[in-house]
Amino acid sequence: MEIAESVSILSAGIFFLVGLLTGIWKYKQIAASENAEAHPYVDICHRASLLYAFAAILLAKFVEVSQLDSTVELVAVSVVLFYFATAILTYFVHGLLQDTDNQLRTPHRLGNTTVRPVSMAVMMWSLIVAEVGGFLVLFYGVVTAVL
Repeated sequence: MEIAESVSILSAGIFFLVGLLTGIWKYKQIAASENAEAHPYVDICHRASLLYAFAAILLAKFVEVSQLDSTVELVAVSVVLFYFATAILTYFVHGLLQDTDNQLRTPHRLGNTTVRPVSMAVMMWSLIVAEVGGFLVLFYGVVTAVL
């Protein structure tokens, strides 16, 4: 098994476990809430973790099929998974701090501080480039392998 495939599968396991554990957190908040709702970012963290787990398995399958250089595949997978993990961590922190119900609304709150709009823009654009770009590299490897 290639390193990129192993990294993807292990990440899927970690993301899935985080999804299961945040599901417990979500349930506890729902049970304690008058309106039977968890904090929005606890809910988002739970759902995103589960979805990213399956996305990581998809990446592993793409690595398996792709015939690209293993270093290229590892870099492509790593940047995508890094941003998946960063998103989950961000959702977790917002759920823990209960500091916002929309991290993209200005002012961008993080606990008692604010994040500059330019910092948020750089983060979001780097996420877009990394996730889409990393996936396109792997998808190119799959397309060239199957055609």
